[in-house]
Amino acid sequence: MRTINPWINFNGNAEAAFTFYQSVFGGEFGKIIRFKDLASDEFQVAENEANKIMRIALPIGAHNVLIGNDVPDFMGRVNENENRSKIVASAESREEADKIFNGLSEGGEVEGEIGDTPWGTYAGMFRDKYGIEWIVEFDPGL
Repeated sequence: MRTINPWINFNGNAEAAFTFYQSVFGGEFGKIIRFKDLASDEFQVAENEANKIMRIALPIGAHNVLIGNDVPDFMGRVNENENRSKIVASAESREEADKIFNGLSEGGEVEGEIGDTPWGTYAGMFRDKYGIEWIVEFDPGL
């Protein structure tokens, strides 16, 4: 397997969320596809959905991509308070872990402050201001 990349659903704020993630991770978006880009006689797009994001991708590091989209209204709202999964960002240093943790947790809710863990890593856990749950970790043994 080459990679596993997270794909996140949003309730109409994917572009704002990804602009925020880009401010922390850096990088450039690949092609941003909006629902209006797919509109045709066979695939009607409501005017209020036209500028919503169908697909956005932010490369992070050499082999990782964070992908997202807005869920169209007809599919219902995404439960932004679910807690079944987290995105783990593995940093290359304590300094990078602090930068990512402090950047992404800004405006969010910290569940576990970043610090040394009993299993020998440096990690912290939070829900960002868009409701996405993250763990930032640096493992000095890797």
